[in-house]
Amino acid sequence: MLTGLRILEFEALGPAPFAAMHLADLGAEVTVIHRATPDNPSKQENNLLDRGKRSIVLDLKAPEDIAVAKALIARSDALIEGMRPGVMERLGLGPEAAHTLNPGLVYGRMTGWGQDGPRARQAGHDLNYAGLSGTLFYGGLPSEVPGVPPTLLGDIGGGALYLTVGILSGVLNARRTGKGCVVDAAIVDGTSHMLSLLLSMGPMFSREARGASLLDGPHWSRCYVCADGRHVAVQCLEPKFYAEFLEIMGLAGDPAFAEQFDPVQWPVQTARLAGLFAARPRDEWVSLFDGSDACVAPVLSPAEAQKDPHIAARGIWQDGVPAPAPRFDGVARGTGDIPPRGAHGAEIRETLRQEGLI
Repeated sequence: MLTGLRILEFEALGPAPFAAMHLADLGAEVTVIHRATPDNPSKQENNLLDRGKRSIVLDLKAPEDIAVAKALIARSDALIEGMRPGVMERLGLGPEAAHTLNPGLVYGRMTGWGQDGPRARQAGHDLNYAGLSGTLFYGGLPSEVPGVPPTLLGDIGGGALYLTVGILSGVLNARRTGKGCVVDAAIVDGTSHMLSLLLSMGPMFSREARGASLLDGPHWSRCYVCADGRHVAVQCLEPKFYAEFLEIMGLAGDPAFAEQFDPVQWPVQTARLAGLFAARPRDEWVSLFDGSDACVAPVLSPAEAQKDPHIAARGIWQDGVPAPAPRFDGVARGTGDIPPRGAHGAEIRETLRQEGLI
């Protein structure tokens, strides 16, 4: 879908390379500038986030390598960098310098706190950004400390995917106007924006109390422990689905469960359901709910998920890793190879020489 789109990525951590991988998965030509020596254990060889990319190793403190970086900027549609604010400017590769080389460039900047503001130059990670934005507040039950799956809410949801949308929006605008732009994709911005769905729930959404909102407090919207210590996820929001859930649980007509949306009754209803789920192993519950609209699913490990019939039928995992998403009709889905660091260096330099850029 993105064949012909040229993306230049400067090696960074987490959400920036994920966004670049996402674009490569969709067909963009992504060239990543790797550092000669990785300064973090996650930047090892055979890094999944490098799949489908071309790699060149450059020393951005060496004038001859800076010249190569500038030549790559000049021929790219978009750039992705995930440095702290000011680092690219100190290298002479900030937005102003880049737009002098390429006025139509979309300059994508991935940070946690954003390019400005009191925290802009402070260190931080996924949980910090989600905590400050208010989104972590709803992670977990009120009796527990807040928590969410690592990287998914902040780095990926509020970070990489917002950068991807920003890059593609900027490219569309640049093709229409000939003018590039700077995309300031801050995780604290993205996670805050993601709260909009909860905010849309109006009076059923609490801004002050954990466990008192429509999706984070009810007995029908949580996970339960089963007899074998594994879990099921229940979220039968609509009354017709709730009714089907009660029927399968043997609770249809039970007056204690007649009021689905009364927060006062949620704790007692939750305790009853917890006792019922604890009486049988997870897979027995899964079998009971199989094929129903009761909105109950097992909580699987990634290894278990790969073996699930639905996951397998859709080919969601390929060769032990998640396949590209989303899907497009008539377009084959496949993952690119993961190149060794610097594998395409000679080829890239030769292309730049042939184009007269170095």
